[in-house]
Amino acid sequence: MTASAEKFQKAKIIFRKDHTEDLWSIRVRPEQPMSFKPGQYATLGIEEDGKVVERSYSICSSPHEVEVEFFFELVMKGRVTPPLYHRQVGDTLLMRRNAKGTFTFDGKSGHKQHLLVCTVTGVAPYVSIARALAREARQGHHLEDKLVVLQAASRSWEFAYRDELEALAQEFPWFSYIPAISRPWEDREWKGEVGRVEDILRKYIDELKLDPPHTTVYLCGHPQMIENGRGILRRRGFPKESIREEVYWAPRKEAS
Repeated sequence: MTASAEKFQKAKIIFRKDHTEDLWSIRVRPEQPMSFKPGQYATLGIEEDGKVVERSYSICSSPHEVEVEFFFELVMKGRVTPPLYHRQVGDTLLMRRNAKGTFTFDGKSGHKQHLLVCTVTGVAPYVSIARALAREARQGHHLEDKLVVLQAASRSWEFAYRDELEALAQEFPWFSYIPAISRPWEDREWKGEVGRVEDILRKYIDELKLDPPHTTVYLCGHPQMIENGRGILRRRGFPKESIREEVYWAPRKEAS
């Protein structure tokens, strides 16, 4: 696929932060503003031998921000993420002009409780949703909904947005953030929750009284987590209509 001006625009990197050796965030400034809903994704492209190689990434920023923010994990076998890893402030990349995706905040079901579950970079759409709702709250909008972000990682330094989310939890009574690590033996200083998301999902559903009739659950990130989480939720009584999923990559099928 070649870079069509109708589909793509250039976006300049104006900020970069490396969180670990393989996790980083960037903010880009596209040639033209891109409208989107919190939770949606944008498609980024790299030109390779005269053609565009592209991949979709969830947006971290909220729609009112001038720049568009992304959170990446380096996957060495990928065709887009490794070249992006070497892009620095001042460099440009390609971005499709239109954002897409249906993994957005549930404002139609009437549910007032929202459990947002993720692994590592799967927190990106939740950051966008939290920022947008926090902006509304600061402008005087009364929010009746309750949001709980449950994020798992191997070690605590992979929680790139932990400070921001914990600050929001301190500021707003309707927002909670629960990080959990699965390798405490590699992170001796960690004093928080321990276990994979699947290990603690049922615990917090019960503890926080996130009952199926009034709760929408969002699952974002690793496909195995999503599959396991879906099973736990269905056994707990959540109908499929109350479970939203955003799988970050498709697991490989075993050769027959």
